[in-house]
Amino acid sequence: MSWALRLILAVLAVAFLALQYRLWVGRGSLAEVRHLERQIAEQQAELLVLKERNDALRAEVKDLREGLEAVEARARSELGMIREGETFFQVIEPPVASDDE
Repeated sequence: MSWALRLILAVLAVAFLALQYRLWVGRGSLAEVRHLERQIAEQQAELLVLKERNDALRAEVKDLREGLEAVEARARSELGMIREGETFFQVIEPPVASDDE
C-alpha cells in the first residue's frame, strides 16, 4: 500500500473517531439530547399545572367581579359575616377525652 493511501486512511480514521466522540460524549451528544428532552417534559408538566391554576384563578376573579353571590360566600366563609336579620349560632364541641386518662 502506498504512503498516500495510508495517509488518507489515517485521516479518515481520525475524522471518524472525532465524529464518534462528538456523537456519544461531546456537545449535542445523544445523552445531552435525552437530558434536554426530559427537562422539556418536566417543564411542560409544570406548565400544565400552572395553566390550570391560572384558569381557576381567572374564573374566581370573574365570579368576584360579576356576581355578588361569590363575594357573599367568601365573606361568610372567611370572615364569618352574616346577613341582617340572621342569627349566628356557634357550636363548640366538647374536647375529646384521650384513652390515656
